[in-house]
Amino acid sequence: MRRDFDAAVAGGGPAGAAAALALARAGRRVLLIEKSPEGPPRAGEALPPAARPLLRDLGLLDRLAAEGHLPCYGNLSVWGSDEPHTADFLFNPYGHGWHLDRRRFDAMLRDAARDAGAELRVGRLIDAERSTGGPWLIRTDRRPGGVPGLSCDWLVDTTGRRSAIACRRGAVRRRDDALVALLARFCPPAGPGRDRDSRTLIEATPSGWWYTTLLPSGERVVAFLTDADLVDNSSRTSEGFRDRLYDARHLHALLAGHGYQIVGRPRGADAGSSRLDRFAGDGWVAAGDAAIAFDPLSSQGLLGALDTGTNAGRAIDRALAGDIGPMVDFCRRVGEIYAAYRRELAVYYAAERRWADRPFWSRRLPIEQPIPHDHARPYTP
Repeated sequence: MRRDFDAAVAGGGPAGAAAALALARAGRRVLLIEKSPEGPPRAGEALPPAARPLLRDLGLLDRLAAEGHLPCYGNLSVWGSDEPHTADFLFNPYGHGWHLDRRRFDAMLRDAARDAGAELRVGRLIDAERSTGGPWLIRTDRRPGGVPGLSCDWLVDTTGRRSAIACRRGAVRRRDDALVALLARFCPPAGPGRDRDSRTLIEATPSGWWYTTLLPSGERVVAFLTDADLVDNSSRTSEGFRDRLYDARHLHALLAGHGYQIVGRPRGADAGSSRLDRFAGDGWVAAGDAAIAFDPLSSQGLLGALDTGTNAGRAIDRALAGDIGPMVDFCRRVGEIYAAYRRELAVYYAAERRWADRPFWSRRLPIEQPIPHDHARPYTP
């Protein structure tokens, strides 16, 4: 029986588009399902210099340069000390990073996948069933471009932290902390004196930490990171969020110095470390946040999405040819990435000792037991 597609990818963000791109370039028939290409604006994210080799390998580096994203030349952190510390990208072997217009970046990745031969359809995956040894039968909702009923051999779960496909197939999402982010946009006044500092500023405070990045639009995204049970209701309002900024002395001075004003209410988002207990199963594989989700402090979210999405697509290509070795290797490597990330994150949080007796920081004191090498079960078809 001929399948409609070799693989279907649920989720058109960076991980999903990278998986679709890898499969399409391998000559596979791939369907990329995106819920809402014209959805609400994303908060904006930084892409670190280490993403450059991967972008070059994907053939996207020149395309990214032409998109008008804002170069980022370093980070400024107020962490473990009252004085800021600068980490300059000047001597980074990969050069500078970027502050992204996320809507434009995501659209670029989907366009690249479509140009390579992937079929893009707008919709939300609402059903995916598979009998033993048979194809997946999938349906999306009935909006324009929806899929009434198609078949494929593999499903790629890039549905974000909810891991919708993997959890329906029995995988379990494991959370390592309860970190949340409150994000707000700040708009500068019109006229001269425009803010041109494209470094990311990170500042620790007694109840959590803050960061701000300059967006290509000239606005700034400002985020407060703390644990869910430490968020008070006032911080969810524009006035309360603005008042809480006084805790972050350097960040507040930057915003005040350029006359920034908050735009709208802050919005909340899950920002904690979490992962699946397995990254693949019978005819499915997870990538991006659906597989492993990073604390924003690591700046690994987008890089991890592109890396795991690309390698999931390549592993499926080999599995379709009868070789499951790359899928086994993929699952092992994702587990190793997450374990290494958790060790590095623990070291960085341990460097901030000024408020070790406060709830947010005491929960992140060094643990006595080492973090396991691999959190996830191995892939077995």
